[in-house]
Amino acid sequence: MAEPSIDTTEHQAVTAADGHHEGPVLLGFGAEQWVSVSMLIFFVLAIILGKLPQKIAGALDDRIAGVRRQLDEAKAIRGEAEALLVEAGRARDAATADAAAIVARAESEAAELVSASRKAAELTIERRTAAAEAKIGAAERAAQADLRADVARRVTAAAATLIAGHADAGLQARLADDAIAGLERRLH
Repeated sequence: MAEPSIDTTEHQAVTAADGHHEGPVLLGFGAEQWVSVSMLIFFVLAIILGKLPQKIAGALDDRIAGVRRQLDEAKAIRGEAEALLVEAGRARDAATADAAAIVARAESEAAELVSASRKAAELTIERRTAAAEAKIGAAERAAQADLRADVARRVTAAAATLIAGHADAGLQARLADDAIAGLERRLH
């Protein structure tokens, strides 16, 4: 087998002065430089990652504080809503009581109006009944007076006819004189 050919410039290395052996080179850096770069990257990452949990915790704390503020606002809004609900219930109860009072007052006033109307109607009926009875009484008295007057005229006419048929001239003269004398006493 053939031995691989190795570039002698890269692997050759003996320094004459200090006796160190120079190792392989990658991207222009030797092993010691790569160790330094990796240590630098490690320390940078350690610093960044060391502060990262604090930043994450701070962000989470800010988020928690925001959620707490929202919860507190929600509780305050809920309290206000409950207070408004209680106030609306009170207003509804007051309105219901007012409506009941208005209905009761209206019913009372209506009952009073009905009672007053009944009394007024009864008084009107009594007055009209009394007036009708008075008219009937007056008509009865007028009819009785007319009847008496008619009876008196008929009786007088019948008596005059009887007297005229049975009386003599002297009796008739005397009755006429008595009637004239009675008229004079009534007129004076």
